[in-house]
Amino acid sequence: MSSTDSSETWTLLRLLRWTTEYFTEKGIDSPRLDAELLLAHVLKLDRVGLYLNYDRPLSAAELDLIRPLVKRRGQREPLQYLIGQTEFWSLEFDVEPAVLIPRPDTEILVEEALNHAGESGQLLDVGTGSGAILISLATELPGWQLTGLDISPAALAVARRNAQKHAVAENIRWLQADLAQLPAQRYDLIVSNPPYIAAAEWEALMPEVRCHEPQQALLADNQGLACYQHLTRQASAHLNPGGWLLVEIGCQQAAAVQQLFSAAGLSDVYLREDYAGQPRVVGGRLA
Repeated sequence: MSSTDSSETWTLLRLLRWTTEYFTEKGIDSPRLDAELLLAHVLKLDRVGLYLNYDRPLSAAELDLIRPLVKRRGQREPLQYLIGQTEFWSLEFDVEPAVLIPRPDTEILVEEALNHAGESGQLLDVGTGSGAILISLATELPGWQLTGLDISPAALAVARRNAQKHAVAENIRWLQADLAQLPAQRYDLIVSNPPYIAAAEWEALMPEVRCHEPQQALLADNQGLACYQHLTRQASAHLNPGGWLLVEIGCQQAAAVQQLFSAAGLSDVYLREDYAGQPRVVGGRLA
């Protein structure tokens, strides 16, 4: 899509086909979908609107907006950062490079929290990032008091913005802190999707993750287990009797994390798989 290529009018359909082919050449996993979402974002259309406007010629100003974004996506910059948002729990969340991009698999952690939640209580989300987990829970648990903790002030700024967007800001307090030292109070639920990538796994990650998402929110020492060690060590001092600790895990970490839960004195320790059959959440209760 050269800026000097004026041999033929760039209609929306022509540009969509060109972008899809370009993304395919660059190794993008979902080239057509990414092309549609990127063009829809710039042109302020939904995907149905794209289909209804296939024959519309694009202006030079529109092409100038689209070109750099297509180039950046071809360089494997995540689509979600380029358009500034993603969907989680059927809600739209702002995202930027200060926070991890929420993944659909993490909705399993939200499901499990809801399975263990009564009508009211105290809940802590450790490593809240964009706030996707906590804010999703806030929309489902109006009787609960919720706390989001993150070490990154930039991440907390994004989370606060998302809480305002979904009208749950009054139910949530935000704390800038390290998960190695949880707040001095007890909770009925502690949930976390902590860093769990081991250093040895780093180079095998997709370029979108390795080169663009915040390393601080991904990497953990001790073969990826350091954050689980911190959380389980503190569980008995920060859970109310009968309270649950629920964490997302990497697919090779189920046995090790369950052992940490049991060693910390938690009972009813269990594993929940995601809908692809991969180990996803470990939970345990303080008796």
